Amino acid sequence: DALEQDLLGRWREEGLFAAVQARGADRPGFVFYEGPPTANGRPGIHHVFARTIKDLICRYQAMNGKRVTRIAGWDTHGLPVELEVEKQLGFTGKRDIEAYGVDRFAEACLASVFTYRDEWVQLSERIGYWLDYDRAYYTCSRDYVESVWALLKRLHERQMLVRGHRVLPYCPRCGTVLSSHELALG
Repeated sequence: DALEQDLLGRWREEGLFAAVQARGADRPGFVFYEGPPTANGRPGIHHVFARTIKDLICRYQAMNGKRVTRIAGWDTHGLPVELEVEKQLGFTGKRDIEAYGVDRFAEACLASVFTYRDEWVQLSERIGYWLDYDRAYYTCSRDYVESVWALLKRLHERQMLVRGHRVLPYCPRCGTVLSSHELALG
């Protein structure tokens, strides 16, 4: 632990991450936007594995002469957030949310998404996973949401969106379709 803290302290003092970023300023770019974690859950060993793979890609690109921009991100939407808040509030479904008030529930969800942010940052620093937290993106920010809508508009204008019918996994308790990730969570 002392060796780890000494090494991490030296990296901070030397500004190693900033120095690596500055060194590649005139090189061809490789941009890495982290598939963001939801910080209302504690990071676990499986996150260490995923972050190691992400870091490997970024370091490989840097060692091959690329300027690697590493932007941190935070996922602040989705069913996992809502389910966690429902559990905290003792809710069992949509009726409880409606009785509580949808706007009030949304505020509780937003407040919960940063519960473990500091633990995520600390974990990342401890495993040497460098990210630019000063320019982090948040999926709840107006800029982020507007960029998604603008992209969808462009895709629609280029006729790249398809209207269709598919059988999708559905959660009757939540009243919503499930992504493959949510389905895997059970």
